[in-house]
Amino acid sequence: MSDIDKLRDQIDKITLEIIRLLKARVELVKEIGSIKNNLGLGITNEERERQLRTKVISLCKEIGLEERIAATMLNFLLNESVKIQSSGKQTHLSIFLKAKSLEQQGKKIIHMEVGEPDFYPPKIVKKALGEVYDKGFTKYGESKGMPEFRAALARKNSERYRTNIKTENIMVSSGARFSVFLSISSLLHPGDEIIIIEPAWPAYRENALNASIKVRTVHTTLEEKWEPSTKEIESMINPNTKMIVLNYPNNPTGKILPRKIQDQVVDIAIKNGLYILSDEIYSDYAYKEWKSVLSYEYNKSIITQSFSKSHAMTGFRIGYSVSSPEIIDRMAKLQALCITNVSEPIQYVSLKALEADTSDNTKTMKNRLGVVIQKAKTMRLDFEEPDGAMYLFARVRNDNFDGSDFANKLLDSGVAVAPGEAFGDYQNFLRISACQPEQTLIEGMRVINKVLG
Repeated sequence: MSDIDKLRDQIDKITLEIIRLLKARVELVKEIGSIKNNLGLGITNEERERQLRTKVISLCKEIGLEERIAATMLNFLLNESVKIQSSGKQTHLSIFLKAKSLEQQGKKIIHMEVGEPDFYPPKIVKKALGEVYDKGFTKYGESKGMPEFRAALARKNSERYRTNIKTENIMVSSGARFSVFLSISSLLHPGDEIIIIEPAWPAYRENALNASIKVRTVHTTLEEKWEPSTKEIESMINPNTKMIVLNYPNNPTGKILPRKIQDQVVDIAIKNGLYILSDEIYSDYAYKEWKSVLSYEYNKSIITQSFSKSHAMTGFRIGYSVSSPEIIDRMAKLQALCITNVSEPIQYVSLKALEADTSDNTKTMKNRLGVVIQKAKTMRLDFEEPDGAMYLFARVRNDNFDGSDFANKLLDSGVAVAPGEAFGDYQNFLRISACQPEQTLIEGMRVINKVLG
C-alpha cells in the first residue's frame, strides 16, 4: 500500500468514527429534547451554548487547530440539535392549517392566529386586474422586477424616508418572506452566525436553519418591555457573526425600539461590518414614532417590505427589498434561479396599488387592537401595550400554562390563536391577532377568557 493509500485509510477510519459519534450525539439530543418538552423548557439555551463554545475554543488552542474550522463544525452540530428538537413545535401556521381543516368540516372558526387583514385591497387593484391582459403583462420579465415598478418603489421610499433610493436599490420578490429567504441564503454561508432578537417571527430562524446558518438568540422579556441588551448583542459577536435581524414594529409584540437603543444596535452592526436585515412590513401600522433602518444609509442593510399588510394583499404574494446594488444583484441571481421572476400581472397590479391611500387601514387596525387590549385588561393576562403592528402578545397568569396545548384546545371552541412558543422560549404566552371586525374580536376574546377559566 502506498503512503497516500495509508493516509486515506486513516481518514476513512476517522470519518466512520465521527459518524458513529454523531449517531450517539443525535440519540442524546433526542433524549434531552424529550425532557425539555416534558418540563416545558425552550429548545435553545444561549448560556449552555456559550459554555460549550468556550470549551471548544480552549481545546483548539491546546491542540493547535484553527478555531474557524472547529466553530463551523460546532455550529453545524448545534443547528442539527435545534432541528431535531423542533420537529414537533407548534407555530401560528400549524394552528392556521388545523383551523382551515376544521372549517372544511363545517366548523366556524374565529381567526385570531394570523396577521391577515380582513378588509379588501384598494379598489384600484380590481381595475388593474382587468387591465393586465390588454396591456400585455403576460411575459417573462427581469429577475429584479419591472423597471417601472422598481422606479416607483424607489421614489416612494426616497420621499418617505428622505433618502436617495434609486431603481438599482430595489428588487421585487414573492412576498417579504421570500426577500428574507434570499437575503439569508445569498449573503451568508454554512457555519456563519446570525443574531435574532426574540420573540421573533419564526421565518427568520427557519430560513437560517435551512441554509445551515447558526442562530444566536437575544432573549427579551415582558418585564424589560421587550428591549434587548446591547451589551448582550456585543458579547455574541465573533468572526463567524455576519448578520443581525431587526423587526420593528415587531411581530409578535408590536414593540418599537426607543430611538437610543436602535441607534446603538445599528452602531454595533456598522462597527462590526454586519449585515442588517430589517423587516419593516408593519411600518404602516406604527402608532408612535418609528425610524426606518433606511434612514441610516448603511450599505450593508437590507430592508424588506410587503403589500400584504399595508394594502391587504396577502394572497397576491408581492413584496420587495431595498439595499445596495451589490446586494440586490446577489439576491436577484438566486431569485432568478428559484422562480425566474415575480408574476408580471401581480407586479402591474401592485404598481397601481401604490396610488391608493391606505391610511384608513392603519386607523381601522389601531381601533381593533384597542378593542382586544381593553378586553385583555379584564382577563388573566399580562402584556405590554403594543406600539404598532396588529397583535397582542400576552402572558397567561398560570405557571403551568402551555400555550400550544391551549391553542389546540381553543380550536374546539371555535377560536384560533398563535402559541407563544412559535416565537421563541415563550411557552406561557399567546399571540392574539386583531385582524377581524370589532364584534368578532369581542366574541373571540370572550371565548378565550372562558376557556382560560
